[in-house]
Amino acid sequence: MVFQSRRHFQITFLFFLLPLLVFSDHLHANTQNESPSKPKLLILGDSLSAAYGLKQHEGWVSLLQNIWNNESVQIEVINAAISGETTDGGLARLPRLLDQHKPSHLLIELGGNDGLQGHPITKMRANLAKMAEIAKQANIRVMLQDMEIPTNYGRKYTSMFADSFEAVADEKQIILIPFFLQNVVSDENMMLRDGIHPNKAAQPVIAKFMKEQLTPLILELENN
Repeated sequence: MVFQSRRHFQITFLFFLLPLLVFSDHLHANTQNESPSKPKLLILGDSLSAAYGLKQHEGWVSLLQNIWNNESVQIEVINAAISGETTDGGLARLPRLLDQHKPSHLLIELGGNDGLQGHPITKMRANLAKMAEIAKQANIRVMLQDMEIPTNYGRKYTSMFADSFEAVADEKQIILIPFFLQNVVSDENMMLRDGIHPNKAAQPVIAKFMKEQLTPLILELENN
């Protein structure tokens, strides 16, 4: 009688245990099969990325997100560009932005206003380098946008400015993205009257250029 009770207990215990084991394996399988979170790109920029003079949805950043969405490319864009932003302001804002948005990738599109305002090149370079360091310490993949300024700032200053971006990219071992206005800046029909900012017609051109530059880089970096 005691043996039968124990046997009955064992059978009852297994009856309740088996569904739990199956449920546990199912949960494990679901966890294993879950796709990783998609890459998140934070753009830290100035008016060139902030849709200056336009509505936000007309700017190249929003258009780029639309392209990726339409092509089912799993990349999310956070636009943290502010008109008038300098590398000083970007450096000050970066830690909070990283903590708030937790991006996987960072595009630094700054330096243009430093050049236009005649800021010391050495300080601009130091700020760009520090931003790259902060992001890399947080295991964020960093890309730097190459920038250009008008030649009327003098040959020496313009040359130092232009050389800074490649120098920072080499020093910090980050990717340098070609100047994104290179296909529009010489076309008056794609620039505002100030000759600095791209107009609405230029935004799709920039978005297409940046899509071609960023898509393989982000997906390749994400998979490595």
